Amino acid sequence: MKHGLIVACLPALLLVGCGRAEPVADMPTQEELAAAANAAAANAIANTQAADEPENRTYVNQERGFSVTLPEGWRKDEQASNADGIVYQDPGAGADVRIFWQKNNDDQTLQQIVEAVSSGAEGVDGDFVGENEYRGTANDGEGNNVAVRLLRRPDGSIVTATFVYPEMLSEQYQGIAEKLLDSLHVFVPSQKDVLTDPESQADNATRP
Repeated sequence: MKHGLIVACLPALLLVGCGRAEPVADMPTQEELAAAANAAAANAIANTQAADEPENRTYVNQERGFSVTLPEGWRKDEQASNADGIVYQDPGAGADVRIFWQKNNDDQTLQQIVEAVSSGAEGVDGDFVGENEYRGTANDGEGNNVAVRLLRRPDGSIVTATFVYPEMLSEQYQGIAEKLLDSLHVFVPSQKDVLTDPESQADNATRP
């Protein structure tokens, strides 16, 4: 409020300081000064509220039927992302997350898919949550830990989320990885805010 009042009164102060004799009719009235001050204050409050609003970090893919909440400050890799999913990266530490939908043309079970994925990694450790969800960790052999969550949809397609981070930074990233993977939800494609019923359609469909 004070800053707005100072800005509104500045023209009058300059006129007095320079010794210019302007007609009284040209000087702003008290009502005009008050209105200008109020407008400036309202604008400042609006800008402050906009700056304080949390960044929308939830990615929703309506066509493929999944959503996930991403870490604050991470950046989207536009070239690696496409209609089937996204890649987001931590610009400072070489960590990234990849969430993609893919067809399951051979109608493989989740167990078969996990076996195929595990063959290319080291130290794989995980558990199945029902028939349609898998959570696990592994090492890519290049000094990185990998946290994985796989969800098999009722139509047989798969949503895979992998969170990769340097092994030496496990203490920093493990909690972030768990929170992100927990935020992954599947829902009926092209229907906003309609999540899959976990009892009637899939064990892995969870509500936020």
